[in-house]
Amino acid sequence: MMEEEARKLLEEGINKKLISPGKGDLPAFPLGTKVVFHYRTSLCDGTVLDDSREMGGHCKPMELILGKKFKLVVWERVIVTMRPGEVAEFTCDSKHTSLYPLVSQSLRNISVGKDPLEGQRHCCGIAQIHSHHSLGHKDLDHLQANPQPLVFSIELLQVLPPGTYELDIWAMTDEQKLQFVPHIHEEGNQLFKEGKIKEASEKYYNGIACLKNLQMKEHPGEESWIKLDHMVTPLLLNYCQCKLQMGQYYEVIEHCSALVFKQLEGLLQTCQSPRCRVE
Repeated sequence: MMEEEARKLLEEGINKKLISPGKGDLPAFPLGTKVVFHYRTSLCDGTVLDDSREMGGHCKPMELILGKKFKLVVWERVIVTMRPGEVAEFTCDSKHTSLYPLVSQSLRNISVGKDPLEGQRHCCGIAQIHSHHSLGHKDLDHLQANPQPLVFSIELLQVLPPGTYELDIWAMTDEQKLQFVPHIHEEGNQLFKEGKIKEASEKYYNGIACLKNLQMKEHPGEESWIKLDHMVTPLLLNYCQCKLQMGQYYEVIEHCSALVFKQLEGLLQTCQSPRCRVE
């Protein structure tokens, strides 16, 4: 069975090298399964690009929900050949790794608390691959300009079947996200009252991210967009209160200035409305 799977992978341009066998039978991996794993990405000459055990000074494993169209499809393909606890190396042809620079940029952003889409907002993924757009990292810019095979060293930590874990925000439906925001807002308020400022700021940030994600699917200025925007404001003010107590003044100034300008813009538009004109 293992030999048959290895042969299939080779035909797809993926070479698997088993480092340490896992335990038990191979899981079924139905769609919706959550997999938790550590990874190290290297060039074929051994140069390490990313290591989940070291990114951002943390040792946080990667989490994926199978079937959610993760940008780097090859990770899902190789994970389903592994048992919990297994460690393996997968050398993947460049046809599988062309989008890795964008994925790596997002993961690096997340590891240091930045917006995962920072630097990608004005250009779609495929367009970026064929452009001279900088990703902000020399190694990723070089890889983007010179697509090549990569080696993924993966340790599969957990396999969680559908229904056995709480959904991450990004994996929720739009309806679930909308229902989740008041809940996470209240959690943030409770943490703030308990003096857990950093934890509260993370709750407020997640609530804002939920609403912003929903806003991206609406046309600016439409009623549904404006309703979501009004929901963002109290969360953002609470987030700023946390950041103020954490001494991160520049971020507070940036967010509050944006809110003031938004309010002024709204007042200006109201004053220019025909209903406000004196005949």
